[in-house]
Amino acid sequence: MKPLDRIIDAARKAPRHIVLPEGEDPRIVAGAVQARREGLAEITLVGNREVITQRLAALDAIPQEFRIEDPACSPLTDDFATAYLERRRSKAVDAAAARAAALSPLTFAAMMVREGMADGTVGGAVATTADTVRAALQVIGRAPGVGLVSSFFLMMLCEPHHARKGAFVFADCGLVVDPDAAGLADIARMSAKSYEMLAGERAKVAMLSFSTGGSAAHERVSKVVEATGMARLAEPDLIIDGELQFDSAFVEAVCLTKAPHSALRGEANVFVFPNLDAANIGYKIAQRIGGATAIGPILQGLSRPANDLSRGCSAADVFHMIAVTVVQAA
Repeated sequence: MKPLDRIIDAARKAPRHIVLPEGEDPRIVAGAVQARREGLAEITLVGNREVITQRLAALDAIPQEFRIEDPACSPLTDDFATAYLERRRSKAVDAAAARAAALSPLTFAAMMVREGMADGTVGGAVATTADTVRAALQVIGRAPGVGLVSSFFLMMLCEPHHARKGAFVFADCGLVVDPDAAGLADIARMSAKSYEMLAGERAKVAMLSFSTGGSAAHERVSKVVEATGMARLAEPDLIIDGELQFDSAFVEAVCLTKAPHSALRGEANVFVFPNLDAANIGYKIAQRIGGATAIGPILQGLSRPANDLSRGCSAADVFHMIAVTVVQAA
């Protein structure tokens, strides 16, 4: 079974309720209809009821099979404004600002998740990553014991030309710009857990650098080495090595030459990049030149699932992200 099919199958076996704040967007509606038809999730679409109903009808979907919430007239909005005010009062938020926040589809959807009315949320087809993540952080918040919320892309290598096939995690490609050693260690640990949850296989984590095993001396290399040690100390059973160049982590023959004592043996499936520059460039090269399917950015470290879409996403991307979010929630 291909990795993406496995995720869809896992979601189908344990469906959850997912709220989509950009419910008027045709791509969102099409992805939601597919998820509903395939039994992955119950769906709430947030936005203007008339527009959403028309979008559903155009796809021969039954509007009554979807929950539609318009913050401008929803009976939930007043309660959400009150709850938001209590949560954000210490940040100098007043009643008017809380009301405005509750009317925002992103915040409204996040409040549904926080209040237990939905199991996860997916946005970002229209909103920026900054706005999408801000709503999730302010309303849903970090999971207990988590110091850093980060993101990753699930990279699917399933084409005939791919030398290694399967699911791979690239982190952090969308959120943390320049993590320090402690932050990098957190990203590595969370990415390993995310990989095992979604791929169903044991994580093998490579901490990437332009150096392998001390081949170069630089403070940026030292940061990766320090982060690797911190992650090992926190998770003694984690299979992790660094610093490694990508080829040493991905190709067994190169690993045996450059890092013969590495526990990864060129079989890494989780790749932790040293900063956002490298990670974002790396995943886009893998996607556009290498032909990998990229799903994300997927957020990790929140108390409940909330995920981001690219503004250039397709309906298929929406469907896949709904599946990922269902698996996270389950």
